[in-house]
Amino acid sequence: MRAAVWYKEKDIRVEEREPAKLGARDVKVRVAWAGICGSDLHEYLHGPVIIPKGEPDPITGGEPPLTLGHEFAGVIEEVGTEVKSFQKGDRVVINPLFTYGNKPASVDLYDGFSFAGLATDGGFADFAVIPEKNVYKLPDNLTLEEGALVEPMAVAVQAVKEADFKFGQSVAVFGAGPIGLFTIIAAKAAGASKIIVFDLSEERLEKARLVGATHTFNSGEVDPVEKVKSLVPDGVDVSFEVAGVNVTFNQSIQVARSRGIVVVVSIFAKPIEFNPMDITGSGVKITSTLAYEPEVFQTTIDLMAEGALNPKGVITDRIELENIVESGFEVLTNDKRQAKILVKLSGEK
Repeated sequence: MRAAVWYKEKDIRVEEREPAKLGARDVKVRVAWAGICGSDLHEYLHGPVIIPKGEPDPITGGEPPLTLGHEFAGVIEEVGTEVKSFQKGDRVVINPLFTYGNKPASVDLYDGFSFAGLATDGGFADFAVIPEKNVYKLPDNLTLEEGALVEPMAVAVQAVKEADFKFGQSVAVFGAGPIGLFTIIAAKAAGASKIIVFDLSEERLEKARLVGATHTFNSGEVDPVEKVKSLVPDGVDVSFEVAGVNVTFNQSIQVARSRGIVVVVSIFAKPIEFNPMDITGSGVKITSTLAYEPEVFQTTIDLMAEGALNPKGVITDRIELENIVESGFEVLTNDKRQAKILVKLSGEK
């Protein structure tokens, strides 16, 4: 089968590989579509980041070289002898998150985690072998392309859940990249009254308006704190930090109202600095999220099927697997008009 395999920084090769051996509780999925995530881009540009370094991953046992891709959906090709919930031909979406599973769902992720496509072979391949517990049925009214959007959409749904969000509250979003756009969609679905978005790219700000932002500003041209206070004098109820840089982290605190909430959704490439008195003096609470609970993953599928979440507008291109480096990773690095690029495998709908 074809697979896009990560060897090292700036070294991803599309090559022929044998599918993994099917275990008794595994399913073999014929991948239809897979999305390129910011995490994949980090691995291409700077890896290994999450990819195991020097020794096998403690949860999956995986190590490079490995097949990238953790946002994917497809059709079951084969099931293991002990699989009970699925059969050949089922349309499915993959929850790529692996944990030890020793703690309650709300904290299990923070006991240690790995991802298919980052710590073991993932979805940038014709076939992927995945444990049954990581497989979810895709409702009939969702396409397999939409299935490839469930995973990043679930990140945003979890972020809104972490904010303890209430209907009618106001929101600021720092960063209009793919996860920022999904966060806008989730906040809108949760009933946000104002969604104020900041980014340095006019193209991304335009996309933010299309998916639900009520106000957008280029943070290179305005002071985000002043802009928010002009619209919401007491500050927003919730701010989402989705840019992952020092300045936006501090701004996300400064635009929040007294006792408001800051949700950190981004991955920071290096340590940052902030003044703790910005929190002590305002009562602002900082929380964070990395991925999603299993219940949130299923809720995301349900909300998409019901039409409450519609992330299709985030898709900006569809490419062939053979072109994943030039038309995928390189384009995402250099063209800020791009948001979510889907990679075509079988291309089934």
